[in-house]
Amino acid sequence: MRSTYIAKSAEVKREWLLIDAEGLTLGRLASEVASILRGKTKPIYTPHLDTGDYVVIINAEKIKVTGNKLSQKIYKSYSGYVGGLKETNLATMLAKKPEEVLRHAIKGMLPKNKLGYAMFRKLHVHAGAGPTHGYAAQQPKKHTIKE
Repeated sequence: MRSTYIAKSAEVKREWLLIDAEGLTLGRLASEVASILRGKTKPIYTPHLDTGDYVVIINAEKIKVTGNKLSQKIYKSYSGYVGGLKETNLATMLAKKPEEVLRHAIKGMLPKNKLGYAMFRKLHVHAGAGPTHGYAAQQPKKHTIKE
């Protein structure tokens, strides 16, 4: 009788992956990165364990979006005070904080619990780092995403 393989947290070997976001579509990039962070791209994937890899994304300000999302997609934040709702469209967010656009998209695709938070902490996004990012010591492997 065969049994299903269940990974143990001590057996998980994590890699560092480097993704260049230049010219990639926001949603497609976010879904691929969320799968990598969860560990779904590995054969040892176990739903109740964090089996994913570390991901470093560079050139976040050079992502592309389709349609009218630049003007129609709205990010909302609420301070808790009366009249404290702030709305910002995607074009303004890309100009001011392009890393937050990617973080927001990826975080929405991860589980909403402690495990999802642990997965999200392995994500590192840089706006215009280019070849000089702060993770050269980890020797990240280049990872390409098909468009």
